[in-house]
Amino acid sequence: MTDLQSRPTPAPATDDPGTAHVVRRKRPKRMVRRTARHVVMILASIVMIYPLLWMVVSSLRPNDEIFRNPGLFPISFDFSNYARGWESLAQPFSHYLINSTLLVVGCVIGNLVACSLTAYAFARLKFWGRNIAFAIMLMTLMLPIHVVIVPQYIMFSQTGWVNTMLPLILPKFLATDAFFVFLMVQFIRGIPRELDEAARIDGCGHFRIFFQVILPLMLPALATTTIFTFMWMWNDFFGSLIYLTTPDNFTVPLALKSFLDTQGSSDWGAMFAMSVVSLIPLFLVFLFGQRFLIKGFATTGIK
Repeated sequence: MTDLQSRPTPAPATDDPGTAHVVRRKRPKRMVRRTARHVVMILASIVMIYPLLWMVVSSLRPNDEIFRNPGLFPISFDFSNYARGWESLAQPFSHYLINSTLLVVGCVIGNLVACSLTAYAFARLKFWGRNIAFAIMLMTLMLPIHVVIVPQYIMFSQTGWVNTMLPLILPKFLATDAFFVFLMVQFIRGIPRELDEAARIDGCGHFRIFFQVILPLMLPALATTTIFTFMWMWNDFFGSLIYLTTPDNFTVPLALKSFLDTQGSSDWGAMFAMSVVSLIPLFLVFLFGQRFLIKGFATTGIK
């Protein structure tokens, strides 16, 4: 009779020589794939960030060297580009930064107020034609601005608002940015209706429910709207070019274009230097608001 108790216990799977050999074979392949993935991502990042790095480096080069050297290592440094760019236009460059700031602040306030109220109406109120109005609003997302720019310009020209910032700011108070309305509608639909019903039992009307219950919970969506409105309006060149005709009213994009001269020589170094300066507000806004931006998209299902 065989003594079962004296039979040796089978070794664990990890101690099996065959399994250990397979693990040792897979480990280098996994490291190679991981290394290759990181190399591809680093190369792609360099390709994507190269224009920005080239612009920063070119802001420190003399004009005659900018387009002769496509590399990122300048032969000589010329810090006077920043001083010359700041003072070479009709107004100091701070004047155009202030104009852009006023424009962006007005547009941000308009979008936050109008889009949040419109989104609450679409998400919570029941009225005749709500679904049709919402579908029409969504269709305007596919409408290019070039289709409506001519009737808009005629309308604002007849009201005497051309060469002011009103044609750029006023439409924001009418919830014309359908993307932000849709974003907030999706966010409000994710808020439980039981909160509304509890507030209604306490005697709250729609305005108190909106301002005291819904609006405090909409912080990620409001932050996302603020960041995108800031970025789009700070970089808006077409709208400013259409409506702002006097150099004193120019915003940053129009001021940067003023460095280019189609008849004579363009001051490329000063233009690149002021382009770097104009990127600083965008960088700071994105740096401090990116967590709200990601949270806003994640909670509205727009990924």
